[in-house]
Amino acid sequence: MIYTTLILLIVIITAMICYMNHPKFGRLPQGERLERIKKSPNYRDGMFQNQQPTAQITSDKGRARVMLNFLFEKRERNRPESALPVIKTDLKGLNRDTNLFIWFGHSSCFIQSAGKHILIDPVFEDASPVSFLNKPFKGTDIYKADDMPDIDYLIITHDHWDHLDYKTVTRLKDRVGKVICPLGVGEHFEHWKFSKEQIVELDWYEQFTSDNSLTIHCLPSRHFSGRTFKSNQTLWASFMLETPAQNIYISGDGGYDNRFSETAKQFPNIDFAIMENGQYNKDWRYIHLMPEDLIKAIRDLQPQKVLTVHNSKYALAKHAWDEPLNNIANAAGQSSFNLIMPMIGEVVYLNDTLKPISRWWDEPEKNKRVSDK
Repeated sequence: MIYTTLILLIVIITAMICYMNHPKFGRLPQGERLERIKKSPNYRDGMFQNQQPTAQITSDKGRARVMLNFLFEKRERNRPESALPVIKTDLKGLNRDTNLFIWFGHSSCFIQSAGKHILIDPVFEDASPVSFLNKPFKGTDIYKADDMPDIDYLIITHDHWDHLDYKTVTRLKDRVGKVICPLGVGEHFEHWKFSKEQIVELDWYEQFTSDNSLTIHCLPSRHFSGRTFKSNQTLWASFMLETPAQNIYISGDGGYDNRFSETAKQFPNIDFAIMENGQYNKDWRYIHLMPEDLIKAIRDLQPQKVLTVHNSKYALAKHAWDEPLNNIANAAGQSSFNLIMPMIGEVVYLNDTLKPISRWWDEPEKNKRVSDK
């Protein structure tokens, strides 16, 4: 019996080691990249640090208990029961000179500005190490890498699985001009056979300028990183896209702090803010924006218009799937900020006047009520 158990353990451990060696897990920074990381003011004690102390888990239940509750505790209305309404836009047929935004669900989106194609955090295949976890909501997985036009700039905010998808980016590899990513994340791309010339890694407060039409600023966030058991070996970030036509802020993932007010001081004229809204919980309130903190962040930034992401495709927290949408829509009705809430795949023309909010997310509930009759 003991020999059988030992053999079984050896087989399981060997299988795990083999699986963890799959290229999709990426690679930890090494060589010249690691030496550059060690010189970063944001890297201390063997890892990247937030600008202020940030506990990933804030519950007194402890990390293990929080994770067990998340995995096994019953969650009400965590996923829509009917398919979400979406629009399949022909991205390759768009007029390249038009400034526009298209959201693909969660944090994946496409921007045309200053004649450039910009793709942010595309996840069209797997949002977790194993495909049966983090399944997309019904109807939300209609976009794939093949639907994308050639991309001038692929922006990755950090290396978590729901923001950096191995299958998606490797299928895009030959159609991407530059990968713009936080310091250390380039190791994954180099491991995945992207050329060194394609990869631009930025520390906080560094910038990349392509020409006179676009500057991409790498800015702080309050989050963490990692694709395996070792965290914070790569940086996480927010970004500002500065063009003659618009300044577009991309919050990335991260909890509330003074980075929003500091960003507003550096960029007093923000035309659009793409803000994280969803997958929050009081047990990890410092690393994602809680609903009340999202409103404070918007007030700090003072953007002309707001779009919210990080929702409507995956259930990565315990709240109802449509709670983030209802929260921000209600808040916009009571506050002075201008909110845009497109459905997945809908074209938002950045130079157009604001349209009334269409509560597209109510459709699945209406469909359910009809089917129950």
